[in-house]
Amino acid sequence: MDVWREVANQCDYKYTQFASLYAAWRLEHGLGRISRAKRLLITVSPTDCAVFKRWQRSHNRRKWEVSVALLGLSSCHTVSEICQKIGRARRTVEKWCATYQRVGLDGLPVNRIRKLSEKTQILIMEKKERLIKIIHETPNAYDINRASWSLQALSEAYEKTYGERVSRSSTSEYFIAAGYKFKKAKKSLTSSDPTYREKLSKITSTLSCLSSDEKFFSIDEFGPFSVRIRGGTALVPGDQIRTIPQRQRSRGSLICTAALELSSNQILHFYSKKKNSKEMIKLLRRLITRYRDQKRIFVSWDSASWHASKLLYKIVDEMNCDEFRSRHKTPLVELIPLPSGAQFLNVIESVFSGMARAILHNSDYRNVDACKAAINMYFADRNRAFLERPRRAGNKIWGKERVEAVFKEENNCKDPRWR
Repeated sequence: MDVWREVANQCDYKYTQFASLYAAWRLEHGLGRISRAKRLLITVSPTDCAVFKRWQRSHNRRKWEVSVALLGLSSCHTVSEICQKIGRARRTVEKWCATYQRVGLDGLPVNRIRKLSEKTQILIMEKKERLIKIIHETPNAYDINRASWSLQALSEAYEKTYGERVSRSSTSEYFIAAGYKFKKAKKSLTSSDPTYREKLSKITSTLSCLSSDEKFFSIDEFGPFSVRIRGGTALVPGDQIRTIPQRQRSRGSLICTAALELSSNQILHFYSKKKNSKEMIKLLRRLITRYRDQKRIFVSWDSASWHASKLLYKIVDEMNCDEFRSRHKTPLVELIPLPSGAQFLNVIESVFSGMARAILHNSDYRNVDACKAAINMYFADRNRAFLERPRRAGNKIWGKERVEAVFKEENNCKDPRWR
């Protein structure tokens, strides 16, 4: 352009003709072509550079474009190269550059919300409603061989049904705005007991009205489980691979029968050979002996058959008769069973979960006695901690319990991996 200005008044050629002849002359004399790439050299401060690099890693498309453009210009890239990379017009990139040089980061249009016309808003709302209608049916209804919807499948179904395209990114944006998410299904425990509400109401009302001379117990058994090398999460060097034998000879098995007193968070436990009513009777006898200074004890457990046998109810009636209580100075025993299929409400399940995580995961006990010793120490430490500082379960080793050791309807105390 500078050469043309010098010779424009001295020749009869127009600019296009002159440029073509001048380019041929340069090639003939070995001077090469003239680069027409426009460069806008700017200086980016170290502080702003860190901000731009953070913008490049964000999910905001505009931040990515602006940061790539300005960092590219500061690295001597041409405007054409940057426009091609980010898909923006030259005028837009030059405008960002001028704005940054004039006012800095604050003037850059990184969070600008595009204003949509009323007509466009109506069309977008119509697309959202159509997409939601589509997900109410299975993909097979739209001749798509899938068991569940994906963004691509939704786009294809929309195009087949309404004859217009909608991109995967737009589909994702519409569903996020409507509050939809892709979630993996988890197994949940539910109760089919028709008297679920009545039983639950009785438990909650009993707990809310518990007096100082009354105790409420959550009772269950943990096991049977075999004593062997156990896997689990452990802190190991990065290059080490932890393995356990797939086939192992069991070193014995255990069943731990226990009762959790909810008001003081104390555990009473022993080991059983079987799960039956006799073991439950044995536990009840221990409870009325240990808590003989109480007026009444409430016992809550799940609907296992040995928790509701005729023999058990007969023994409970004998324990509650006036003659037995006056002779042995024992409290009244009242049974408050959980709804059937509601093991997830049994608070002691959470304590068992914490115990398993603390001393059974990653364990390699040499025999049953060693495993018993670890369980005994765990419960002793837990009982002592709650005696010294009465409170709900904290963040110590027993803080690994699945949920806090209190009765709540929304709790899921049961850990399916160990039961």
